[in-house]
Amino acid sequence: MPDMIRDSPFGLFMHAVSRGKLFRHPEEQPGYVVPSKYLRHSGDDSDRSSSRSSDSTLANPNRPSVDAATLVGADQPVKRKSPTEQEKRDRDEWTGEKRQQRERDLEAADDENEEEQQRRQKERDNHPGTADPERAHKEGLIDKYQYLVDFEENDPGNPLNWSPWKKHFAAFQIAMMTTVVYIGSAIYTPSEQNLGEVYGVSETVTVLGLTLFILGYGTGPMFFSPLQETPHLGRNPAYWAALFLFVLLQIPILLPTNLTCIFIFRFLTGFFGSPILATGGASMGDLYVPRQLPYAMGGWAVGAVLGPIMGPVVAAFAVQANGWKWSILELVWMSGFGLLFFTFLLPETYAPTILLRRAERLRKLTGNELLKTRWELENPHGVSLFKVGAKQIGLAFRLAVEPAIGYANLYIGLIYAVFYLWFEAFPIVFAEYHGFNLGLSVLPFLGFLVTGALTLLGYCLYHKYYFIPKQDREDWKTPPEQRLKLALIATPMIPISLFIFGWTGNSPSTHWIGPTIGAALYFPGVFCAFQCILLYLQQGYPSVTASILAGNDLFRSCMAAGFPLFGRAFFTNLGVGPASSLLAGLNIVFIIPLWGLYLYGDRLRKRSKFGTS
Repeated sequence: MPDMIRDSPFGLFMHAVSRGKLFRHPEEQPGYVVPSKYLRHSGDDSDRSSSRSSDSTLANPNRPSVDAATLVGADQPVKRKSPTEQEKRDRDEWTGEKRQQRERDLEAADDENEEEQQRRQKERDNHPGTADPERAHKEGLIDKYQYLVDFEENDPGNPLNWSPWKKHFAAFQIAMMTTVVYIGSAIYTPSEQNLGEVYGVSETVTVLGLTLFILGYGTGPMFFSPLQETPHLGRNPAYWAALFLFVLLQIPILLPTNLTCIFIFRFLTGFFGSPILATGGASMGDLYVPRQLPYAMGGWAVGAVLGPIMGPVVAAFAVQANGWKWSILELVWMSGFGLLFFTFLLPETYAPTILLRRAERLRKLTGNELLKTRWELENPHGVSLFKVGAKQIGLAFRLAVEPAIGYANLYIGLIYAVFYLWFEAFPIVFAEYHGFNLGLSVLPFLGFLVTGALTLLGYCLYHKYYFIPKQDREDWKTPPEQRLKLALIATPMIPISLFIFGWTGNSPSTHWIGPTIGAALYFPGVFCAFQCILLYLQQGYPSVTASILAGNDLFRSCMAAGFPLFGRAFFTNLGVGPASSLLAGLNIVFIIPLWGLYLYGDRLRKRSKFGTS
């Protein structure tokens, strides 16, 4: 716990303002012993000019100094007593012995210096360019760079080596806040009718509060993701600052001057809530090795999918009793609680940032400015965040024309958009057809909790007993297309879910349990499609993973933001049954290319400049 507080935003702030006196790191403790490899050696390339001195005294420090008599001025002669014959003989004998001893000492010193020079030269030969960061980078010698600051074996500073308790607690905080921000999208939906009555507008207008929030967290990653991949900042500053603004900007929504003010700040809160949604999965990758990562990603993704589902359930009864503002108040309470956790207990998980801070402390401690991290060697002049962001946006659209990536953007966008259409279909089926009040009409969403728990259990068992053993047998060189197997099994549940929901919820004559079961069956399909397709793209196109994920987030959020705008008219004019059947048919059409991707995806990757061969 103490090291979690030390590495949290609060601990880092107190460390900075106290100038290192509070929340000290291991390198700052009184008894810390600097590893010898981080100490500057006099034989480094950068010190060669100083070591090439022609001064024989500097080259041979054992050589005797000038006789004291020569320091006396010529105009001040020294008066000495004439020695006797015996004293002359003793002096000559002593002088001869001293001369011989001095010559032997000089020879030994020269031999020692020669051996030392040979040792240093051998060290330079074995580690070429070790004291020259630019040369180490240009000649591909970074791994041999003598002063490279990297994690040691079993290094406790490496997030992959943290204790299970520390890992799980950090992962829990990230998953918790991911769920809260996703809850923030749909927690607004029970307020739409009341807002329409207060401001005298239709529900089609008030639904903009939902769609703008979704659009906000779809565009945010384009700006925040590059920041969080920069070691000088890392994950935590973007997480904390964005979450702080997420909480703060709820206040103008509670004190609006008009409906436009609500819509503007709903967009901004979605925008600033996006870092945890976009990079939460990457944080899981910081903490867990590949063997453990599927379980961590599964738990995080369940929270991400269940968040929008739980939003209406959390807010409906409060809005029914006290009006639309209570949904926002509940969001402030939840996100404010999460902000406290983040402030005091969330440590930095991004390894390059941890190493960079360690290198800065070691440079200060040793005075050795040659101490560099891998990132510093590869980016000697730093990076321009503006250029990185612009490059990522351009690359996201460029990648969209890649067949596999373009298909994934459209298919996941369709699944996500249909997911948000539930918020327009449920009031029609359960409130209008079955006469439920506002609070009761959202309780069927709890069916997703049941299928969510069963889906996560099945997902973990699939990886434990099938996929991970398969990876072991194939030395973890399984083709990316194998990731799609589970999606091929699960995605047919999506059209089945839509058919059952649509035709059992098409009229008041059927029991309410029918559409509840139908809707709940949507979860396995959407969860497995997200997990498997995005993992396939990450493994198949590893060099552009960040741009793929950011681009997919943007495309699916834009589609999800647009669909609810016509959702009520869509279900009202066509009928719940025919409208759901149309959506089911679209999903069936999109499942067909998924089989093509599974069978022939390797050919697409080989033709792409970004894909693995």
